[in-house]
Amino acid sequence: MTGETQAQGAGQSQAPGAGQTQAQAGGQQQSPFEFHRESSGRAGVTLMNNQIGHAVADVMRTKPNVTVRDLPSMIRVDAVGMVEFNFDELTDAVGEEFDQNAFEEIMSTHYGRMVALDDRMVLFANPEDAAEYLGFDLKPVSPGTS
Repeated sequence: MTGETQAQGAGQSQAPGAGQTQAQAGGQQQSPFEFHRESSGRAGVTLMNNQIGHAVADVMRTKPNVTVRDLPSMIRVDAVGMVEFNFDELTDAVGEEFDQNAFEEIMSTHYGRMVALDDRMVLFANPEDAAEYLGFDLKPVSPGTS
C-alpha cells in the first residue's frame, strides 16, 4: 500500500480488515471509512503533515503493532491495543524539546482513552486498560445499590 508502513511484534495479529488488499478481504472493495458498532481494538492519532509530524511518524513506524499512513494533509498513526508516544525518544528524533504541549500542537484528532503523563502520552483501545492510570473504580455495581 502506498504511503503505509506497519511493524508488528512476533505472534501478534492485526485487526481484521486493516491493511488487507481487495483480494484478502474476500474480493470486495472495503472502505476505510465504514462504520461498525463493535470495538476496533485500536487507538491512534492524526498528526499534522509537517516536519515535526514526519519525525514523530518515523519513530512510530518502528513500534510493534503500529501502522503509519501518510495522507496528503495529515499522517495517521494507528495501533492495536495501545500506543505510547515517549517524549524523550521523540525529543531525540525531533532535535528539540518534545513534551505534551508539542504533542498537542501537532495532533489534530485522537481515538481511544488518552492518558497524559509527564514523560509520555498513552492511548488505549480499551478504556478499562487505562483504569490504573486514571483511578477508575471498576468494581461491579449491583442493581438497587448506590
